[in-house]
Amino acid sequence: MITTRGRYAIRVMIDLAENGQGGCIPLKDIAARQGISKKYLEIIVRDMVSGGLLIGASGKGGGYKLCRRPEDYTVGEILDLMEGTLSPVACLAGEKNECPRRASCQTLPMWTEYENMVHEFFYGKRLSDLIPGKPA
Repeated sequence: MITTRGRYAIRVMIDLAENGQGGCIPLKDIAARQGISKKYLEIIVRDMVSGGLLIGASGKGGGYKLCRRPEDYTVGEILDLMEGTLSPVACLAGEKNECPRRASCQTLPMWTEYENMVHEFFYGKRLSDLIPGKPA
């Protein structure tokens, strides 16, 4: 399940793409437009800055802006940063599959196929695809 962290992060990115025009946008403005608590957004954008999705600036004229063009972000990278893993089962969530039943698991191929479909879907969507009227 994708949590509010992931969903709100995408909304922040869309907001910045639509309203940024190259400058920084104060978090209070984003929070007001999106109807999301500024306090909660502070936590989310801090992780987005440390994860390299946004640039943050403090002081007069400060706020947040995208590091790249909207077409250079995938929804998958945003969700991976904010959610950790989108793996449907624990045995696929880490780099190592430690499950002792791996060799004989009859359901692992199904979970792997599902995980691949989700990955391809979200990594195939660009931030620009979510902005009405913006060419991808």
